[in-house]
Amino acid sequence: MPSDSKRAPFSSPSFAAPTLLRECGGAREFSSYALYTAVLIVPFALKHVFGFSALTYVIVTALLALPVGALCLVAHSWIVRTPTDQIGALPNQPIESYMTILDKELKAMYHGCTKMPMEMFYERYFDGDIDLTGDALEIFEKRYDWAFFPITYNVAKFFVFQWIPELLVHSKKQDETQVRDHYDRGDDFYAAFLGDRMVYTSGLVGDESKRETLEELQDNKLRDVCERVQMRKGDRHLDLGCGWGTLVSYAAKNYGTQSIGVTLGRNQTAFGNDRAKAWGVADSAQLLCMDYRDTPRRPLYNRITCLEMAEHVGVRKFQEFLLQVRDMLEDDGLFYLQIAGLRGAWQYEDFSWGLFMAKYVFPGADASCPLNWVIAQLEATGFEVRSSETIGVHYSATLDRWYENWMQNKDKIVKKYGKRWFRVWEIFLAWSIIVARQGSSTCYQILAHKNRNAFDRTALITKPLGFGMPSGSVQA
Repeated sequence: MPSDSKRAPFSSPSFAAPTLLRECGGAREFSSYALYTAVLIVPFALKHVFGFSALTYVIVTALLALPVGALCLVAHSWIVRTPTDQIGALPNQPIESYMTILDKELKAMYHGCTKMPMEMFYERYFDGDIDLTGDALEIFEKRYDWAFFPITYNVAKFFVFQWIPELLVHSKKQDETQVRDHYDRGDDFYAAFLGDRMVYTSGLVGDESKRETLEELQDNKLRDVCERVQMRKGDRHLDLGCGWGTLVSYAAKNYGTQSIGVTLGRNQTAFGNDRAKAWGVADSAQLLCMDYRDTPRRPLYNRITCLEMAEHVGVRKFQEFLLQVRDMLEDDGLFYLQIAGLRGAWQYEDFSWGLFMAKYVFPGADASCPLNWVIAQLEATGFEVRSSETIGVHYSATLDRWYENWMQNKDKIVKKYGKRWFRVWEIFLAWSIIVARQGSSTCYQILAHKNRNAFDRTALITKPLGFGMPSGSVQA
């Protein structure tokens, strides 16, 4: 029977509780009718001025539809009104309460209650033109009091001249350069926030009544993944985009699998193989340094896992990637996909955060899409989705522990890597705690198998929620 007690919102000690809940303008306020009107009227005006034929008008309309639509989106991001269904009021504190602007010209532009574009804030903060007056997470919890989220010139420039070309290419060389520039920076850089487990994916909260450690969150996740795919002794297991190889060694050690991990990171490969030796599973856990497209395809694998690497495959290559996974998987095998994504009912803050991440933290991860897109790709390539869970709030808890570790290691990072790199990750972690908690970005756990008539679906049956509990009367 359900409990009579009502749980207080954001009361769990596992999560960083918000201090200011706000909604940002976005899809709800953006008028599709206004967009269609602009797409038709602009070419019509040109037709009137230059005397186009009807055929030329149709061609010009098709050519201008995308740029006109983009300009409408940019303009709307600057003028959109704040949604009225807000829970709390803004503190209306001057910007000086949150930051000290060191640059004189910038200070003359932004003072008092004048709000700053978020892109301008983080770029100037990284450049050293701004200092924060307190903890970054606390200040970002109140970001709507001092910032707004327009599509600025620099954001548009990055999107057009870097993000789109990267999306269209996704060659082996491009992916190798991005991965190695990112992940071969230094294991100590990542250990400063990932901790002993060296797992750069979302953990799982097991007991929300207490504040579990980062190690507990990651152990919960490692165990959960292995149980979801029903790992058994002797299973051939492949982990695509394995990072530092913790899941590979964990599965081999605790479930007796023959596990192979694939990563482009040289440092990750060395670290993971050393860990396999230290854990006594070097004969059954191995990391290979190669592009996922070069993964050994035979013999087939009983279990394939991919945790937050598929985003880097890219939209254009995604179906090709899934077809490769299907080709490598036994007919009775299971595929576990954990993938970060963005919500469909977007807000402008989602865009701002997503393009910040693409520029500074996860370049090339353009396949971070809404859940319906991911499911459609799986089904189109011959998979049946057995289950899907959204774990964004668990990611928020994980990021909270990462942020705590990062701030504790500030002096070490600044000394070796400089203040700029420290600040980039400070903002990434602080902002992402909030973004994951509020649903702007989230993460999906998807279990799939080949959609074959002969697949034994009864092997995946789980008990209904509340099974075995008193059901109550269903009769009048």
